[in-house]
Amino acid sequence: MNRLNFLYQMNLAHRAISVYTYLSDRANKQGECWPSIPTIASDLKLSQSTVRRALKDLRKEGLLETEQRYRVKGGNSSLLYKIKTK
Repeated sequence: MNRLNFLYQMNLAHRAISVYTYLSDRANKQGECWPSIPTIASDLKLSQSTVRRALKDLRKEGLLETEQRYRVKGGNSSLLYKIKTK
């Protein structure tokens, strides 16, 4: 059985499935990764706003948690994504 079968049976937009699959593919053993939104958008050939909507969809469904990361001097860095499964 495919490890993402649960995802395909959910009522999610294609954008959310694409972004979830992308993040899952890049996650470490703890289910964490931290690509920037521009990187995700570029790699998936999506707009940044579409990626943001997909991330919102995934958070709403409980499939993703995000945590803001910060640089040493206090500026924002990329988000930390924590992949969840159902």
